Amino acid sequence: MNTVTLYTTDTCPYCRNAKALLASKGIAMEEINVQSQPGKFQEMLTRSGRRSVPQIFVGDAHIGGFDDLAKLDRQGGLLPMLA
Repeated sequence: MNTVTLYTTDTCPYCRNAKALLASKGIAMEEINVQSQPGKFQEMLTRSGRRSVPQIFVGDAHIGGFDDLAKLDRQGGLLPMLA
């Protein structure tokens, strides 16, 4: 099973929405808070090429932000990516 990784901050409403969507599906996730963990912002930037949060990965595949995650789920593509 692929791991879901979220790069987040404490105050981001889209981060909370992404975590809620994944939790509602029973999907475990690894959360990396770029505010509280020095160096993780640069890691996120290197992996995604983006400066905004959340940045979401399934395994090594970059999903994007919350809107991208929600769209992938609506289209039925999220659960198959986890297998």
